[in-house]
Amino acid sequence: MTHLHRSGFVRAEGTLLVDDDGPLLPRGVGLGNWLLAEGYMWKFGDEMSSPRQIESRVSQLVGHEEGTEFWRRFRDAFITEADFTLIAELGFDHVRLPINARGVMDASGALLEDGFALIERAVQWCERAGLRIVLDLHGAAGGQTGTNIDDSPNGRPELFTSSTHRAHTVALWQELAGRYRDREAVFAYDLLNEPLPNEWQHTLHDELIDVYRELTSAVREVDDRHLIMYEGSHWATNVAPLRQRYDENQAIQFHRYWCAPDESSIGDFLALRDALNCPIYMGEGGENTPGWVYAATRLYERHGIGWNFWP
Repeated sequence: MTHLHRSGFVRAEGTLLVDDDGPLLPRGVGLGNWLLAEGYMWKFGDEMSSPRQIESRVSQLVGHEEGTEFWRRFRDAFITEADFTLIAELGFDHVRLPINARGVMDASGALLEDGFALIERAVQWCERAGLRIVLDLHGAAGGQTGTNIDDSPNGRPELFTSSTHRAHTVALWQELAGRYRDREAVFAYDLLNEPLPNEWQHTLHDELIDVYRELTSAVREVDDRHLIMYEGSHWATNVAPLRQRYDENQAIQFHRYWCAPDESSIGDFLALRDALNCPIYMGEGGENTPGWVYAATRLYERHGIGWNFWP
């Protein structure tokens, strides 16, 4: 087995991402579907698009007990250490791990150690393969997008309207930061995946800013070394909530799908990088032709932007 070839925590220095060995240009792979099943990726219909809906259908078909066993076996088999080894052998340097809050915390806010064990498994596999890992809260308590991809219970971004969901999300990030504050293989804390799309980007804009401030404080109470990533609203494309700094050691993450793979698709983020003097990172993209993926990743690299491919 190889070991992490570079040393130190990833951090922001001006507009660069660096570690103890110097500047970085990250190239990574997302681990979609493992800890948060997405119906559109399984080609299920709208009535079976969220993790809750998929799990409910499996239980209806085989019973609750067999359904629970199915998901245990799925999580043991769908992503294994061999995948991490292959990702490293192919020349990538990190993975992005989508986490569902419901997998690590119950409705009362109690922690679920079985769920944390899967995250720990992934971090250890990264350490052994010489990779780093972005911890991505893809499904926050109550939902941050109000769509199927975040497992929101009622199809609304209730993280921003419920004090209980907000408190659970703050507690979850503080718990993750406490567990991983000493692990150099953890690349960054990606606080919220694609918050507030569509009309929500306007009506709950101020609430997103407040939540980012509160999550940042919660993380920094226990971990002052790891990089924190912030995503804009409307599928991580709207820079409006990101025009202020939230932390000294921060990066801006954006996502790019179904757009021209040229400067017009990243102009807002290049300008923001200069305005804030902080790094930017393309954390999700793909779902297109090989030619588009090639052109897009070359575009990012020409501008010194690291990237992560969504599967």
